[in-house]
Amino acid sequence: MAYLRPVTAVLLSLLFLGGLNSCSFQLRDSYQLPANLQAVRLDSIDSLELEASLTQRLLTAGIQVVDGGTSNSTTIVRILSDQLERRTLSLFESGQVAEYELIYQINYQVIRDGETEYNGQVEVARDYQDDPNFALAKTRERELLVSEMRDEATRRLVRQLISEFSD
Repeated sequence: MAYLRPVTAVLLSLLFLGGLNSCSFQLRDSYQLPANLQAVRLDSIDSLELEASLTQRLLTAGIQVVDGGTSNSTTIVRILSDQLERRTLSLFESGQVAEYELIYQINYQVIRDGETEYNGQVEVARDYQDDPNFALAKTRERELLVSEMRDEATRRLVRQLISEFSD
């Protein structure tokens, strides 16, 4: 009887895995890559943080990031701009800003064989509550929030690339 427990556990595990497989479950950021996105070159990135995040997202998706010395047939992702805007959402009674909306935006082009094939834009927005009594802590919180927004924007950019160039 003692041997039935491991056998039951194995059978239940196989049944669970079979169910996940049959419902087309895929891990996050696991994509079927189109042939023209097997390798890309990044161009015109001024922000080291953005370049690192985008490179990591591309590699996670299975896209090889090549350097500038490759052939013209390589797909080029050119970052035209990345910017962070801050809008006031609410004020304290004293007139100081209580809450901001942070908007991070990336504008980019995809170039293939010297021709622009696609112009894209990614935008991520978050609310941010400010408190002048905790300025140092709020500055650190804002930096973390902007970093998370940048990561989300690069994730969306990679998804846009793959969906745009999939057949």
